[in-house]
Amino acid sequence: MALSFRPPIRLSFSRPACCRRLPHRTFAASSQNQITPSSIDTSKLISEVKRILEREHLSLPIGKNGRDDEDMILWFLKDRKFSVEEAVAKLTKAIKWREDFGVSMLSEDSVKSLYNTRKAYVHDFLDVKGRPVLVVVASKHFPEKQDANENERLCVYLIEKALSKCSPGTEDILGIFDLRGFSTDNSDFFFLKFLIDVFYYYYPKRLGQVLFVDAPFVFQPLWQLVRPLLKSYASLVRFCDAKTVREEFFTEDTVPDAFKG
Repeated sequence: MALSFRPPIRLSFSRPACCRRLPHRTFAASSQNQITPSSIDTSKLISEVKRILEREHLSLPIGKNGRDDEDMILWFLKDRKFSVEEAVAKLTKAIKWREDFGVSMLSEDSVKSLYNTRKAYVHDFLDVKGRPVLVVVASKHFPEKQDANENERLCVYLIEKALSKCSPGTEDILGIFDLRGFSTDNSDFFFLKFLIDVFYYYYPKRLGQVLFVDAPFVFQPLWQLVRPLLKSYASLVRFCDAKTVREEFFTEDTVPDAFKG
């Protein structure tokens, strides 16, 4: 049984030549042996990251999702367990990627042809935990017929759209992969690799949980290839059926039409 593969769009994650090695900073843990924002001076760390980025990466943009965006800086500090060195390195890559990919230029119109297929969409309602919901209908994904670059642009546009629906206190989204009707024609290892890289490098910890719904037997070979790439993030994945989606993650009024009984 053959899977569909095509050459990936290579992403570069090497350390920029202009980045010097910064002194590694560690911080004392709280009484529960965990580092939390309340146990350290986050404003001081944010200011330090901003100074380093201004000094060493002045060409990076400013403003929302730029080198002086304090909310974005704090998010990457939390992701890197408040290591200034690691946060600067990862944040620099993320900001450069956003520029190169043209994230700020993405719109519904710019991904219109694939957006209209409803192969993926942001659900109108939040789940029971108050999280925005991104639904992917795998049976509508055809890597041999659909442009790979446009698939990636649609992916990033929908991630941005989902995150824009996060209410105060909500930090992540729920991803639902509807695998009903999935066949080998829908298999796309390199797109899934792109999706994993995007969430790890550029939207860290923004994916709270992933549901694989009614996965058929033919999905297993693809899952065996993808699972090692997830590493510890594989724990976010749950295989379930449509009934579970309907009863555990939504109310009768908010469940997506495709999962109604």
